[in-house]
Amino acid sequence: MSVFSVYNIKGGVGKTAAAVNLAYLSSLDGSRTLLWDLDPQSSATFYLRVKPKIKGGSRGLISDRKCIGSSIKGTDFENFDLLPGAFSYRKLDRLLLDSGDPAKSLARLLKQLAGEYDRIFLDTSPGMTVLAEALFKVSDTLLVPTIPTTLSMRTLDQLQKYYRKRSLDRSSVLGFFSMVDRRKKLHRSLCDSSTKKPFRFLNACIPFSSLVEQMGLHRNPVCSFAASSKPSRAFKELWEEIRGIGEDR
Repeated sequence: MSVFSVYNIKGGVGKTAAAVNLAYLSSLDGSRTLLWDLDPQSSATFYLRVKPKIKGGSRGLISDRKCIGSSIKGTDFENFDLLPGAFSYRKLDRLLLDSGDPAKSLARLLKQLAGEYDRIFLDTSPGMTVLAEALFKVSDTLLVPTIPTTLSMRTLDQLQKYYRKRSLDRSSVLGFFSMVDRRKKLHRSLCDSSTKKPFRFLNACIPFSSLVEQMGLHRNPVCSFAASSKPSRAFKELWEEIRGIGEDR
């Protein structure tokens, strides 16, 4: 089982759209895929037409070994399941701290799913939180969508410093540009530059597109309702890169 976390310190970078579309594309491979919506806003859950609810709430998730399996829902797509988000996830940081070892507690939850799924995608809330710090340790790959702007790139430097100070494996971090508007000089400059990137960056760039925003109207991945569109092709290129790196490891 491979665990992919889609994360950024900064919000509003296209993280949930990436998580939903990459998980969907994974399922098209025939791989048993689970998307775990860990954001209290539950946007990924909304996109996939599922009610945002966890039996027993976040406390039940941490304390009840049966809770995680019984909370999983199917989606409209074969090989693609969802562990819904819930507003109670706002309490996860405190509950993980109370557990004594946040990373170990999260790893235990994921281990329960190892026999059921080939790939698990975690859609996370922004910020440097207790949950985020646990994710850095349990994820096989940390995917970091990044808007090509100065402030967004600055968060990558902050993440790099955190990884370096704690001797974490930086090779597990893969950045990619998201919400790219190539009409803007700064976007073009940062996307085309091969330097000043603190982590490995993938070649595929996800364009800024109203079609991605329309996921909220269609409540489907853009790769499903607009399969031949420019953003859909970009997500497919991105997934091919990610999958290829995983196979090489």
